[in-house]
Amino acid sequence: MSNPMETLTELRIQRVMKALQANNMEAYYVKTAAEVKDFVANMIPEGAVVSNGGSVTLGQTGVLDLLAGGKYQFLDRRTVTGAELDKMFHDALSADWYLASSNAVTEEGELYNVDGNANRVAALTFGPKNVLLVVGCNKIVTDLAAAEERVRTIAAPVNAIRLDCQTPCAVTGQCADCRSPKRVCCTTVIHSFQRRKGRIKVLLVGEPLGY
Repeated sequence: MSNPMETLTELRIQRVMKALQANNMEAYYVKTAAEVKDFVANMIPEGAVVSNGGSVTLGQTGVLDLLAGGKYQFLDRRTVTGAELDKMFHDALSADWYLASSNAVTEEGELYNVDGNANRVAALTFGPKNVLLVVGCNKIVTDLAAAEERVRTIAAPVNAIRLDCQTPCAVTGQCADCRSPKRVCCTTVIHSFQRRKGRIKVLLVGEPLGY
């Protein structure tokens, strides 16, 4: 007997995929997180210059281990700090592939992302030849208002806690629209359409991933 919740999730994902495609973004689907690593390995050609944005999802699915395994020229942000890290953020804009997740994806096929440093949203917007976003089903929302609410109540506070940012939301769990120097939600970018058809590719996963 099929699982009704799984069926409902898949039906919602199918709607989102059609909306993403209508917005000139490629859309893919795998049912489980265990399938993500192989999907990425098959999509990105060996030897490609690859970089990534900060992402719990990429760690959970084994994608970061794949990228660091020697098959690619991986600009691994985990290996540098300070000025070297800043340089790598800039170098990432010339990568063949840039991988990340998305804070939210709407049922209208819009991507909603909020950053502290803005290096991730910059790369999603312009630079790398290909962008691949791995997105768990927990990040699908109805509309942009729901996307904003998701960031304010879930993504921003939990990431501030994870990164030990000492912002008000890391202490209370609630957004205070702060002016903290460690604020994680400084820049908001909405991708509603892609002029370069297919540059952004979204892999939707039928399981919750990341924050």
